[in-house]
Amino acid sequence: MERAEAERVLDGDRESAIALLMRVGELVEANGRLEARVAELERRLNRSSRNSSLPPSQDPPSAPPRPGEPASGRRRGGQPGHEGRSRRLLPLERVGEVVEHWPARCAHCARRFGESERVEAACPQRHQVCELPTIAVTVTEHRLHRLRCPACAAETRAELPADVPHGAFGPRLQAAITTLAVRNRVSRRDSAELMRELFAVELSTGALDAIVQHVGEALAKPQARLAEQIRSAAVVNIDETGWRTAGERRTLWGALTERAALFRIAAGRHQREVRALLGEDFTGIACSDRWRAYDYLDPQQRQLCWAHLLRDFTAHSEGLAAQKRFGETGLTLTARLFAAWDAYRGKTATAAACSNRSRRSKPSSRCYSSGRRARARRRSTTVSSPPTCSSAGRRCGRSPTSTASSQRTTTPSLQGRSLFAYLTDVVNASIRGDPIPALA
Repeated sequence: MERAEAERVLDGDRESAIALLMRVGELVEANGRLEARVAELERRLNRSSRNSSLPPSQDPPSAPPRPGEPASGRRRGGQPGHEGRSRRLLPLERVGEVVEHWPARCAHCARRFGESERVEAACPQRHQVCELPTIAVTVTEHRLHRLRCPACAAETRAELPADVPHGAFGPRLQAAITTLAVRNRVSRRDSAELMRELFAVELSTGALDAIVQHVGEALAKPQARLAEQIRSAAVVNIDETGWRTAGERRTLWGALTERAALFRIAAGRHQREVRALLGEDFTGIACSDRWRAYDYLDPQQRQLCWAHLLRDFTAHSEGLAAQKRFGETGLTLTARLFAAWDAYRGKTATAAACSNRSRRSKPSSRCYSSGRRARARRRSTTVSSPPTCSSAGRRCGRSPTSTASSQRTTTPSLQGRSLFAYLTDVVNASIRGDPIPALA
């Protein structure tokens, strides 16, 4: 403002005073927008895996250490003076061959040892080497002979036994192909190359894909029974993540219990996909994040993931004034809840005591909104429901590719079973015409 303009305002120039006040109001409004913009940019700049959904791989170098990471400045790994750990030796019953080695000369005077002098001075040092034998598939030729009946002159040919596949590949080879191509996400071309390099068997990519599709068809009924078990479970962890099928964007949905996993690859992240996964008659508790696709569920059926809330509280605690106090209060409540859950899992506290502690840890409705799309009312954590949906998130990240059997191959690992052994049993049952073994 020029001096003359200021003097006109003081002298009672109404229009000048109004213009000045309007200009001041515009500046205050613009300053407020700039402050909000600066705060938003600072919030984005400070985002890390501790206070947002960013993966740890995107943490900037300036990010503080995650919970559980050393903050002492020491480098990772064993520290000087730490007692090292070596690979455990296998028991002798699992050792295929034992080779004895004796010293030829004395290390001190170079005198040769005779065979009669091989008397142990101390227990021998054991050294085990694991090695693969030369691997090649065994080819069995089945000859189906034909005989002519001397009575009626009709010819009859022998039939394959029930446990012999009609195709060119046996159950274990089919299970190995499916494990590589589906569980380990090896492409058809690379799987065919591995079969040739490791097992000396030639397969075209078409034959390999046909094997995978055949195993997927054999798993259809167990998968349907598994879906019913999960939809009738009391507690289900559910999550979704981005996925690609033939270069196109898809969404991978996962619903998991302690011993079973059900996956579904869908076009998007809409509510209809949740309904298709959980079913229309789902009456259990769904532990999930706050994505709006889950909002159709009754609030008494929602268990919000406290790992997501923990990151939100952490972000608030790094704010100022009231926001900082709010975040610190939320972190205190979260720590109390996780302590109750750990006590329950470690069987150091009763279910009733843990439930009481978890109820005291329920924050106000503001904790659930945090500027996100969410309802105010949600179910507090109970002993029957885990506080996070992290198991579903981890399994979604490790799930198989989008083939006919892709949604049906994670459950055995949750039960401590070998996926390869289970698929071998599936193919054997399919060949014999027996019932397919259940997934759960």
